Amino acid sequence: MWKSFFIAAGIFACVLGVELLVIDSAVVLPFDGQGGPRVVVAPDWAPWTLISAGAITLLNFGSLPLKAAPQPPKFH
Repeated sequence: MWKSFFIAAGIFACVLGVELLVIDSAVVLPFDGQGGPRVVVAPDWAPWTLISAGAITLLNFGSLPLKAAPQPPKFH
């Protein structure tokens, strides 16, 4: 279960980082319609940080040991 969580988090970080490289800003609208739109601008370092953190997480995923099969109990 932990392996699947970390691979999903790594993929999410990489995809979000690539998206931030492509767009300059995002406009967020409130669900209830109250208030105006909010413009979100990511700092210049955010895309590269997300891509590198996601890539490191995915590379570490490949080095995790496989789940060992349960051994039968030994009787003496």
